[in-house]
Amino acid sequence: MIGNLLQQTSEWVTRLVWVNLLWLLFIGAGLGVFGFMPATIALFTITRKWSMGDFDISPWKIFKETFKKEFLRGNLAGVIFIFLGLFIYFDLKVAEMMTGIFSIFLYVFFLFLALVLLFTLIYFFPLYVHYHLSMKDYFKQAFIYSIVSPTTTLLMIAGLFCIGYLIYHLPGLIPFISGVLVAYWIINVCMKRFRRLEEAASL
Repeated sequence: MIGNLLQQTSEWVTRLVWVNLLWLLFIGAGLGVFGFMPATIALFTITRKWSMGDFDISPWKIFKETFKKEFLRGNLAGVIFIFLGLFIYFDLKVAEMMTGIFSIFLYVFFLFLALVLLFTLIYFFPLYVHYHLSMKDYFKQAFIYSIVSPTTTLLMIAGLFCIGYLIYHLPGLIPFISGVLVAYWIINVCMKRFRRLEEAASL
């Protein structure tokens, strides 16, 4: 009993560390900026398979194939997110320089948009690896999820807070589990939501 538990724990630790290192490696292969989106798509591709019970996969092969396949499209999505992020950032700076009650409402509004954009980005990856949609629909659906799925979003935040707390107190874990734990938590939360919606749609 204990032997099986130790073996399973060891397999999971090895699996998580290996995939996280691959994620960092492929981000570096894309010079950081150009590597983040395709590498993260590959990371979510793997964690999606795990969430579906498929552990007999080659992480290296999936990373290599997915990174190459999604390099251009993933970076296109990244450029769009960066553009939207910069737009909101500059609007926040303008609101900061303004005075009066209206400036406060304007600042809060753009801060809200920044949070929506953040969660749109978070939902983007699970949607991207689970569904075959146009780029426009990926953004549209991710935006809708960020607005109309408060329970899923709160559950996601709770898990991310716990992971952040762990990493904050054990920063040495950053190279080994930081990305993969976040992706695995997000994909599991989202996959449950996707299945409920798919079951409801099939009735």
